[in-house]
Amino acid sequence: MQAPLPANEADRLAALYGLGVLDSAPEKDFDDIVALTASVCDVPMALVCLVDADRQWFKAQVGAELADMSRDLSFCAHAILGHDLLIVPDTRKDPRFADNPAVRAGDGIRFFAAAPLITTEGFAVGALCVFDAEPRGLDDDQRAALLALARQVTGQLELRRYAIALASTTARLQELERRKDDIANLVCGPLRAPMRLMGEHLAELGRTGRHDPELADLVARATSAHVRGFTDLLEHLTTLAQVGTENESLHMRQIDLTQLTRRAVEAVRPIAATKHIGMLDQSDGVNLPIVADPVRLEQVLTHLLFAAVKYTPPGGRVRVGTEVESGPTVRMDDMDLPDGMRPDLFPHLFYGAIANPTDLPGPDHGLAVAKRILDAHHATVALSDRPGDGTSLHVVFPFAEREADLFVA
Repeated sequence: MQAPLPANEADRLAALYGLGVLDSAPEKDFDDIVALTASVCDVPMALVCLVDADRQWFKAQVGAELADMSRDLSFCAHAILGHDLLIVPDTRKDPRFADNPAVRAGDGIRFFAAAPLITTEGFAVGALCVFDAEPRGLDDDQRAALLALARQVTGQLELRRYAIALASTTARLQELERRKDDIANLVCGPLRAPMRLMGEHLAELGRTGRHDPELADLVARATSAHVRGFTDLLEHLTTLAQVGTENESLHMRQIDLTQLTRRAVEAVRPIAATKHIGMLDQSDGVNLPIVADPVRLEQVLTHLLFAAVKYTPPGGRVRVGTEVESGPTVRMDDMDLPDGMRPDLFPHLFYGAIANPTDLPGPDHGLAVAKRILDAHHATVALSDRPGDGTSLHVVFPFAEREADLFVA
């Protein structure tokens, strides 16, 4: 049974295309998510599927090597019709899927579950899906983890888009500064004398009402040599008028860092539970005001916590807290295990987010993106690693009252 189109299909497709992810290269960040999803749900196949106008495309997959597939046959096209989990214990007993070729095949799909990928604006652009050749279900912990992992996928997709937008904003501001310098050089340099002569000629004409041929000739000769300069001046002024007309990539306002951190912890807790990793929330409850984009910063903190969970051995512990150091601070500790096992988080954080992260996709591209968003918040990132204590990450933000004017400006 072909899935109907969502009521907001045009806007949904616009949101999907705005992510700029279709037909992009594989990335380890998303490969890791589908691998963890398959393990958590105890299934052989998991996919990150994005639903285009007439096809479904796979950003990441484990247990399969699928190419583009017609939307008419798409399981995920049904998943994007709602915002909750879609669970089909036995596809052969569900009229939506019973006649699907992937179900009718000898080793066909018998179990399907999907968590839609919901953007910040509320559009379902795809789904995180799991499949099995046997009828089955998911327990409560698996359901919670599947939803949490889907939010990780969406968060990473959106963070990448916003990192690109930040780079564009930075480039526009640099262009603004260059144009300002060019205007100053033109007005204070070669155009100063012609502009003064034009002013004198116009003032004389206005005062006497008589045309002075000698002065007019002088003005004409002075200005004709600088037509290119006047053209450049107009171009610079036009550019200055246009800079800033685009929507800013981040929406800053005053928020409570402690409350935001707690939300990030709760977003990752279901994933940690599937690996039997303890999430210790040691926020002291004190309000820590900072100026930030609450949606993007929560996605960044969630991604950092997810990285800690991903690189911590089963049975480990991740401790999170907020405090005041040189400013409001989020502290994340990936603690060593009693038997001497060590988390593998430090090199990933160091090479992904500290040591000159680049724009090029890599094993920890998501961490480089997170660092770029933190830079836009004027945050300082410090990292340490000591045997017996584990890896400790400190993210220090400016006080809200000290930075409010800067962000407004």
